[in-house]
Amino acid sequence: MPVLRSRIDPKSDDYKANYAHMSGLVDKLKEELTRAHEDRSDKAKARNAELGKLTVTERLDKVLDRNSPFLEIAPLAAHDMYDGRIHGAGSRAGIGVIHGREVFISANDPMIKGGTIYPMGVKKTLRCQTIIMENRLPSINLVDSGGAYLPMQSEIFPDVDDGGRVFYNQALISKMNIPQITAVMGLCTAGGAYIPAMSDHVVHVQGTGAIFLGGPPLVKAATGEEVSAEDLGGAKLHCSESGVSDYLADDDAMACEILREIVSMLPAQKQADYPRRAPAAPLYDPREIWGVVPPSLSTPYDIREVIARLVDGSELLEFKQLYGPTLVCGWAHIHGTQVGILGNNGVLFSESALKATQFIQLCDRQGIPLLFLQNISGYIIGRDYERAGITKDGHKMVAAVSTATVPKFTVMCGQSFGAGNYGMCGRAYSPRFLWTWPNAQIGVMGAEEAAKVLITVKNDQLAREGEPPLTSEFEEFIRGPVKQAGEKEGNAYYSTANLWDDGIIDPAKTRDVLGLALSASANAPLDGRDQGHSTFRM
Repeated sequence: MPVLRSRIDPKSDDYKANYAHMSGLVDKLKEELTRAHEDRSDKAKARNAELGKLTVTERLDKVLDRNSPFLEIAPLAAHDMYDGRIHGAGSRAGIGVIHGREVFISANDPMIKGGTIYPMGVKKTLRCQTIIMENRLPSINLVDSGGAYLPMQSEIFPDVDDGGRVFYNQALISKMNIPQITAVMGLCTAGGAYIPAMSDHVVHVQGTGAIFLGGPPLVKAATGEEVSAEDLGGAKLHCSESGVSDYLADDDAMACEILREIVSMLPAQKQADYPRRAPAAPLYDPREIWGVVPPSLSTPYDIREVIARLVDGSELLEFKQLYGPTLVCGWAHIHGTQVGILGNNGVLFSESALKATQFIQLCDRQGIPLLFLQNISGYIIGRDYERAGITKDGHKMVAAVSTATVPKFTVMCGQSFGAGNYGMCGRAYSPRFLWTWPNAQIGVMGAEEAAKVLITVKNDQLAREGEPPLTSEFEEFIRGPVKQAGEKEGNAYYSTANLWDDGIIDPAKTRDVLGLALSASANAPLDGRDQGHSTFRM
């Protein structure tokens, strides 16, 4: 394959300024991740130790293979929501390795409000189940939760995408013959009792683990009966009498070892046959991406400079290089797996959209996963472009993205605005995984552009009514709040808090994150590639 030759000068002032800016953003990201993993009250830590429980981090370490990679999902979910301390929406989750086999593991954190479930916790669980189903990954649950956070029950319980959907999905996962293994390490209350009940294997920790539809306080309130958690739903009861649980563990450590043994006996999984070759490192250090990306989203840069630091040997076979040049399309390898890459180099024109449509269809027919590198302000607008068919050509690209059956992966490297987010496989277009860089912004349009549109609309209204246009003071009165809201709600941390992505990542780690995700996605066979495509308007 042709090799990309970088034109970046690491000694230039621009490179150094870019590098310093991104370095600061990555430092902030590391601080936020550390806070999410470690910020627990002394009272919660003492209570956890008093009960003889391991911390969530210790549980993960004991279950997963030593020194194996762990691809954490949504570690900053619910960031700065609620009281600012519902870190990770109350749990940790991700793709790990047990006895050399990739699994999806989720763990409630009892040191965050006793493991109670907040609305964003439900959303995170549903996202995790989607990953499990799409990638056919065995599901491991480390349950330790007091159930729904009752003051917010109306946001947790009744709707199609609320708590009940978790158990609906468990039934689907079972029907898909995906193993579900649960360790009951603490309370497993109310609807949460269905998590072990609907699993294939249940490990139950004696003394701390308890399963019941209604806990002791509810039983007393409803029936007047006084009963302890252990007598109501402890390990011995469920292992010897009810039959809900299958394996009795003396403590967390023993439960983790039993989990590992169960995974070791799972049957082999059929995998997708992606085109592969021996992996090779890029010619350029991935950390140089820090110096490639400018601080301002409006400053253009060549996405090939990013690609050269992501792909094996910095090799890219570019498709239609001279046609639709604002979109780079081409074939490359990441950690040995072939991928089709689409990366923005400016606004999307009709030619760009048509090029993307053909390229996506080729990859889909050949069973090659797709990688979208988003830095997009949108599709071109204006009378001449509408006459030339930008709307129908953009539709073709959106339709091709929607109907592609190969795994899709998206990284928001900068701007992600308007229909450009759609065409470049935003969250609504079901990429297997989507990550955000800390500099990224997402929205219908940029904050400044949104303010200008509202001012123009208001002035047009005033003109129709025979009134003079807005004064500069009134324009600023409109512009200020719109810009402030747009910058806040388009921010990468706002995005990840709301689970619009699977996490903010260090740009320098993008290659390795993609390698792990590609490996995980291969656990599911490639299906449905003979189903054709949607109708294209000519």
